[in-house]
Amino acid sequence: MSDDKPGKTPETPAVDYEAFGKNWAKMMEEGSKAVAAYMEPRQKGEVSDDKSAEWGDVAKTFGKVYEFWTTDPNRASELQTAYGKQYLDLWTATFKRMTGDTQAPIVSPDARDKRFKDEEWSTNPFFDFLKQAYLLNTQVAQHVVSDADTLDPHTRAKADFYLKQFTNAVAPSNFLWSNPEVLRETFSSNGENLVRGMKMLAEDIVAGRGELRIRQVDADKFEVGRNMALTPGKVVFQNDLIQLIQYEPTTKTVQLRPLLIVPPWINKYYILDLNPEKSFIRWAVEQGITVFTISWVNPDETLAAKTFADYMTEGPIAAIDVIEKITGEKEINTAGYCVGGTMLASTLAYMAAKKDNRIASATFFATQVDFTYAGDLKVFIDEDQVGNTEKMMSEKGYLEGSRMANAFNMLRSQELIWPYVVNNYLKGKQPMAFDLLYWNSDATRMPAANHAYYLRNCYLDNKLAKGEMEINGVKLDLGKVKVPVYNLATKEDHIAPAKSVFVGAQLFGGPVRYVMSGSGHIAGVVNPPSLKKYQYWTGGKPDGEFEAWQAKATEIPGSWWHDWRDWLVDHDASEVPARVPGAGKFKPIEDAPGSYVKAKA
Repeated sequence: MSDDKPGKTPETPAVDYEAFGKNWAKMMEEGSKAVAAYMEPRQKGEVSDDKSAEWGDVAKTFGKVYEFWTTDPNRASELQTAYGKQYLDLWTATFKRMTGDTQAPIVSPDARDKRFKDEEWSTNPFFDFLKQAYLLNTQVAQHVVSDADTLDPHTRAKADFYLKQFTNAVAPSNFLWSNPEVLRETFSSNGENLVRGMKMLAEDIVAGRGELRIRQVDADKFEVGRNMALTPGKVVFQNDLIQLIQYEPTTKTVQLRPLLIVPPWINKYYILDLNPEKSFIRWAVEQGITVFTISWVNPDETLAAKTFADYMTEGPIAAIDVIEKITGEKEINTAGYCVGGTMLASTLAYMAAKKDNRIASATFFATQVDFTYAGDLKVFIDEDQVGNTEKMMSEKGYLEGSRMANAFNMLRSQELIWPYVVNNYLKGKQPMAFDLLYWNSDATRMPAANHAYYLRNCYLDNKLAKGEMEINGVKLDLGKVKVPVYNLATKEDHIAPAKSVFVGAQLFGGPVRYVMSGSGHIAGVVNPPSLKKYQYWTGGKPDGEFEAWQAKATEIPGSWWHDWRDWLVDHDASEVPARVPGAGKFKPIEDAPGSYVKAKA
């Protein structure tokens, strides 16, 4: 972005002050409803505002940063001197611009930063000063953290995370009087945008039962079973934790081995069946595969004691038992996504120890089994924070789905929180109808026992990778898993980084095909060939260092889906007549997508 020429500042719209006054009164009325929605559940004791544990961790983290800078006074003095000149230059440049002179910017936003795209952030000296002062302050704050070289990596990561939350929150683009685009909208509509925005704010606090649940999507435009999760099928089995869906074939013959998909239990399975165009499940059925998928229950307090072992035995293992009885096949293919893949890997190791050979191949989508280089979520993982989460879960028996959704949003708050605050509550506009964000907001709860076990054994202690994880008295050794593995990573993944997936791929004892897709944790997986987007890389076995593999890898345009299908056929090309759901021993319970997936948190 260049500020070399001041350009023409957009004209301020004419204001109807009578209409503006009326709308301001309406806005205050809607604001009082928002306050009431916030206060009511607190007055009833339904919501606690005790954030002492969270704020205590913030204080402890920044205390260590403060200690670094105060133990040597010269450090702070040098930092102050380094940036003092830039502040002085900014003041001088702003004064000269106000007198009609042209000045190059002292600091400019990143080209990908959409907050300052409006031309007035550059053409208007006042807004340009706000923008540059904010960016300069942010730079200083970032150096305060990054230059504290005595901090351990985890503390620095937490300090950087907390700092980003603060700096993203105080950006001038987030406030009415310091955002030129919002000001123009306010004056041109005589404040109607603020009335709409405050009304949505009240609605979102009510929807969050006293907590602000920022809408990221126009939820009225979507409904599971109406325009999402549409691949025809039947629920053929259910227990306390899962419904098992078998999909109707669209080909006369199908691959001999059926496919079981194990989705993450912290999200709903239909990420793989968003709509007909994006559905991996529909595509796999069209490729002549008998597809089964697990649809996890949205648990409540009655399932608080369900353990990781319960999820494994009542989830994948129970599903495998049913599939064997339905199809008569002793061998099946499997696929797991994200933590569903971690569960699948654990199941494979458990079954290997039990000499159970019914899984013939495993595919992992953006899955970690070694958490040494785990993604940004590790910022939430240490003994204190896991302990606080366990305490929180013990009160209700589960972790609210919104807590996990908020954690994911906070990792990218500049893109997933504040743009929606501005769009919804300041501009008064409904967010776009975007299926992926609808799925993202359709959160599931996590039962206390299972989630605590997962956090401790995987993220905190990395026991699965070390061969120390134990289920029902059986130690899990991924080296004993000899089946062929297709291991998909995504290049820009901040949840399961490609390097982390690469390191984990080396733990399996059989042949592994490691593939890296373009884009991130969702788009890199849900990338149908018809869209002709992104690319993928292949480079042989995942041996040695990830960086060396990546440097030598071959880039292939388009989706990895066909590569996976070819890999599957290479391991078994046998075919049988198509299998119709309900034709075997297990009669249909209900149509897909079933009832478990429709339960709201």
